[in-house]
Amino acid sequence: MEKRKLGNSDLEVSAIGLGCMGMSMGYGATDDISSIKTLKFAIDQGINFLDTADMYGVAGSGGWGHNETLIGRVLSQGYRNKVIIATKCGFVQRKNPEGGITGVEIDGSHQHIKNACDESLKRLKIEVIDLYYLHRGDRNIPIEDSVGALSELVKAGKVRYIGLSELKEATLRRAAKIDPITALQSEYSLFHRKPEKTILRTCRELGIGFVPYSPLGRGFLSGKVRDISVLDQNDFRRILPKYQDLNFEKNLKIIDILENLANKKKCTPAQLALAWLLSQGNDIIPIPGTRSINRLKENMGAIDIKLTNEDLVEVNRLIPFDAVSGVQYPIEHDFEI
Repeated sequence: MEKRKLGNSDLEVSAIGLGCMGMSMGYGATDDISSIKTLKFAIDQGINFLDTADMYGVAGSGGWGHNETLIGRVLSQGYRNKVIIATKCGFVQRKNPEGGITGVEIDGSHQHIKNACDESLKRLKIEVIDLYYLHRGDRNIPIEDSVGALSELVKAGKVRYIGLSELKEATLRRAAKIDPITALQSEYSLFHRKPEKTILRTCRELGIGFVPYSPLGRGFLSGKVRDISVLDQNDFRRILPKYQDLNFEKNLKIIDILENLANKKKCTPAQLALAWLLSQGNDIIPIPGTRSINRLKENMGAIDIKLTNEDLVEVNRLIPFDAVSGVQYPIEHDFEI
């Protein structure tokens, strides 16, 4: 597996990582046995960059922390030294007066970050987190304070490097003045090209690696989802604007284009979408998620798809920056600051 350097750190990660959220929540029913097999297969095949978070499982059958616990089971079986673990903090469960869970909210406070780190270490069964992200910035707490808390964890030897997620350019610049930021994780794909406006340039200026989540548009760019009705009722894509009614119908035209382009390159639409992303720069490390070994093999195959300058021009011409219909999240889920 090809390796790429993550930001200005000494972390050498597989050019394609593995996003693990879907093993615990977001996409319908989960299967721990199948997920563990996929995790082990990925590591054995050279994927050494696993991405998780403490909240992955909150809306699934496993509950809060399920994904970290799942990964911890694998790491404890002799896999720890073969992987670079990235996890996140910053979300907390919102409760009503009766104690019931009503959703999640952001807490970027020093105390929460410290406590969350300790809990993640326990669930993952490791002594140090390789890359620790603040999952989202807290509008009520200066980013300088949150990064300061992360910096203390580095000094304490609990965290090796600091990451942030879905921040605007000005906020990222403020954060980088407090302590070096190794990676920014934000959504980026042919289905969501917003980072090209400013944040990618800012990351490169500051020496920050860029980790695209949902590099396949939450499965849309695979061409496998052409009918929303086939999705499980608890599949969170049902609430996303790009998957709604007229937006979805318009966006299906993008899949037709992508399939035609993929046929010319003798690959799948998912492989072409990942190859396009990998071609945007060696500082980009996408983390497509899957629970399936077959899908994992398909994603890994994108490494072998080499796009020429002519290919990239054609993709950008047929699927331009503003080709996708619909915003990223429902307005109540807009966490970017």
